[in-house]
This record gives sequence, structure tokens and C-alpha cells, in this order.
Amino acid sequence: MAKKMRLEDLKGLAYSTDPDNVSADEIEEIPALEPDEQKLYVSLDKKQRGGKKVTLIEGFQGHEDDIKQLGKDLKKLCGSGGAVKDGEIIIQGDCRDKVVSFLQKEGYRVKRKGG
Repeated sequence: MAKKMRLEDLKGLAYSTDPDNVSADEIEEIPALEPDEQKLYVSLDKKQRGGKKVTLIEGFQGHEDDIKQLGKDLKKLCGSGGAVKDGEIIIQGDCRDKVVSFLQKEGYRVKRKGG
């Protein structure tokens, strides 16, 4: 039986005609961590954004669907727009207090970063 490979073991391989290469069935998905096992960092950022302030949530470890759902919930809570990019949640405006209290209620360990 072949050894199961993780996504990071593929090193960017998207497609190969080589029969010795790893198939999609052999890829082992990384398990998601529970909220109380994760430490999220909440900060205020305005670099490369034309002086506009955004609330930045970093450190989430889990499935892509989970981070997108969390981003959606946070945008709804703050009543503003935002995005989920590169494992970070970006919420428009300064909503650090709301975000920290919401994440703590959900069971995440939260650390404020910056000023």
C-alpha cells in the first residue's frame, strides 16, 4: 500500500502524466483544529491600503470553508465588507473590540497585536 502524502508534500505539483506520481486519492487532508486549540491574532492595519484602516485576523488553522464561514460571520457582525485571503480575514474599518469579543465567545484564544 502506498504511503499517503500531504498537500504540502506535493510542492506545487498540479498535474502530471507520470504514473509514478501521487494521485489525488492518496492526498491526506490536514485535520482542522478545534477553536480552543487555536490562537488568533487581531490587529489594525492600514499599510498598502491608501490610509484606510482594516481589522486583520491572522493565525487561523483549518479548512478553507471554515475560514470563509468565520469571515462571513465577522463581516455580518461588524456590518461591513471584507475578504478572506491567504489564510487571513480582513474586515473593513476598526472593529477590533467586536471581533475579539465574538471570537472569545466562539471559544478561540485571541491575542490583540499592535496598538
